[in-house]
Amino acid sequence: MVTTASVPDRDKAAYWNDAVSRALVPMAVVPQGDGPFDGRIATDRLGYLRVSTMEADAKRISRTPRLIARSSEEAFVGIGVQVSGTATVIQDGRRAEVGAGDLVVYDTARPYSISYPQRFATHVFQLPRRVLGVVEADIRQVTGTAIGTADGFGSMLVPFLAALAASAHAYPPAVADRLAGNVVDLFSTLVAERTGRPTPEADTARAHLVLRVRKHINQHLGDPDLSPESIARALRISIRHLHRVFEAEGITVGRLIQHRRLEECGRELARRGRRAPTVSVVAQRWGFVSPAHFSRAFRAVYGVSPREWRSLRVADGDGGPGPVPRGISGQQAGRSRTTDGKGSPIT
Repeated sequence: MVTTASVPDRDKAAYWNDAVSRALVPMAVVPQGDGPFDGRIATDRLGYLRVSTMEADAKRISRTPRLIARSSEEAFVGIGVQVSGTATVIQDGRRAEVGAGDLVVYDTARPYSISYPQRFATHVFQLPRRVLGVVEADIRQVTGTAIGTADGFGSMLVPFLAALAASAHAYPPAVADRLAGNVVDLFSTLVAERTGRPTPEADTARAHLVLRVRKHINQHLGDPDLSPESIARALRISIRHLHRVFEAEGITVGRLIQHRRLEECGRELARRGRRAPTVSVVAQRWGFVSPAHFSRAFRAVYGVSPREWRSLRVADGDGGPGPVPRGISGQQAGRSRTTDGKGSPIT
């Protein structure tokens, strides 16, 4: 926790400005009222979210265009849950009067200001824009608007966030990651409720992410550690969001990885030549650690063992990839390789 308690009165304002800018994002902080300023702020990590609890005397904070231009940190969507006192939030031409128990959303990529006319306490959740899967136009529709517990989905979201902020420090990393994904999902639900309309842009964003995932799989297919978890980390999204994005693809990420590996193994085993690699070498090259597991997976999909497959394909003089594996449709197989726009697979 950072507090002004032991800071000399003449230095409190500057100290607090620096503390808030480091805990949240760079901003201008101006204390209001007479007498020495008092404030304290505690910040925890909840997976990829930052959760801060702030209690302070009256003040006004501003996120100006100049500060935004000079900032090097990534953009966040902030969710403030007012614990006590009141606040006035201005962003995107809207003015929100926020009371105790209300929630307000703001975007750190665009200018905003928040005024606290008297002593207050608030929880602030900072959600990285990159993990949201929500288009900017829809985020703009919820910024600068107070949402209370009587406002539809707010009746569930506000108490949940308040309780989560109070215990954010207590969760082990695996649980914290899951809870971060839950917060992102709930925020997306809130945006959907407030906008009340279908978002073709969101479909475009989902399709773009699917292509990024498929490209990452193709580029790292030989890595035995390739998994949904490693993909989520590399693309800086939650594992929950990754699985949700692939629900419309008709195949899970794990099965897609395995089918792509088996497809490449099948293609390589079908090649003719005097120096054809052994089955175990092919399996290892495409990310299979256990030869026995590879053989079982190959037989389950193609109906024959890897060696039988090689004998049959070489005898037929066919070096192609062969039939579509069992359990995956032709459409899915056609999408399983990301192309460079000219029909050539990206590997």
